Amino acid sequence: MSRVANSPVAIPSGVEVNLGADRQVSVKGAKGELHHTIHEWVDVAQDEQVLTFVPNRKRQEAIALAGTTRALLNNMVRGVHEGFERRLKLVGVGYRAQAKGDTVNLTLGFSHPVEHPVPKGITVETPSNTEIVVRGVDKQQVGQVAADIRAYRPPEPYKGKGVRYADERVIMKEAKKK
Repeated sequence: MSRVANSPVAIPSGVEVNLGADRQVSVKGAKGELHHTIHEWVDVAQDEQVLTFVPNRKRQEAIALAGTTRALLNNMVRGVHEGFERRLKLVGVGYRAQAKGDTVNLTLGFSHPVEHPVPKGITVETPSNTEIVVRGVDKQQVGQVAADIRAYRPPEPYKGKGVRYADERVIMKEAKKK
C-alpha cells in the first residue's frame, strides 16, 4: 500500500467536498472551486470531515494512483481553503516587472518589453519593481505560471542575473582564468 494514500485528508471547516456518481470530485471553499476526475482504479470514501483512499485493484499502478489521488485532493482542499503562492525575484540592472490587469509587463534586458498573459484564476501582484507574487487556488497552475515567467530569463551562473524563485539558490561559477 502507498504510504501517502494511507494518511487520510482532513477537510477543514468551510470547505465542502462532493463525491459525484461519475467519479467527479468538486471541492468548494472560500477561495474558489476545483474539480477533478478520479481514476477508476481508486476508491475514495468520505467519513464526516475525512477523505480516505484505497486502490481497488491489486496492481502496483493502482497503489501508486491511490497515493497520487490523495496528494491531488489534498492540494485541492488546501488551495480552496488557504490558496497557493509563488514568489519570484528579478536580479539584474534595469530588470523590472509591473502587473497591469491580466498581463505582467517585464523588462528583462531584451530589445523589447515582454508581456506575459495571466490565465483566469491566477492573480499576479508586484509589491516592488523586482518582486512578483503569483497566487491562486490550483497548485499546478500557480507553479506553471511562475515557471513560465522564470523561463523568459532564467538565472545565469556567472553573474546571477535573471528571474529566480525567492527561495532559489543560484550556485555561482568562477570566471575563466588566463
